Amino acid sequence: MTTTTTLAEVPALLGTELGSSDWHEVTQDHVNLFAEATGDHQWIHVDVERAKAESPFGGPIAHGYLTLSLLASLSAQVLVVTDTVMAVNYGLNKVRFPSPVPVGSKVRLTATLKSVEEIVGGVQLVLAAVIEREGGDKPVCIAEPVFRYYGG
Repeated sequence: MTTTTTLAEVPALLGTELGSSDWHEVTQDHVNLFAEATGDHQWIHVDVERAKAESPFGGPIAHGYLTLSLLASLSAQVLVVTDTVMAVNYGLNKVRFPSPVPVGSKVRLTATLKSVEEIVGGVQLVLAAVIEREGGDKPVCIAEPVFRYYGG
């Protein structure tokens, strides 16, 4: 489910669950590309055979920061502000990774609008974001991303 709104209507959504993204599969190729981009080649992520043999997770897992990086694209599926000319990731207030993301898992985001603040040219939003793993018993990421949306 996606919430579609305008800049003027955003404050009325305070405290509202905005919706959930589509499920996103985290593949080994995705993990390997992230490792290349960040230089984080820890074996629990990229050495499939060793991770199956030695990891407490039974196989390779996604980087926590890979999971976190999905916030931008998954959030765009949850909230669409139609009259913006630009949106930026402004930062994060909190981040936790309560459980791992085994490679091959599907994850999705559910978000609630936690706060809204007017800024010059737009609004700043803080989401209460939860990324869950399909079939998981705990979230894989809990975060408070801060986004700024600017109007024309």
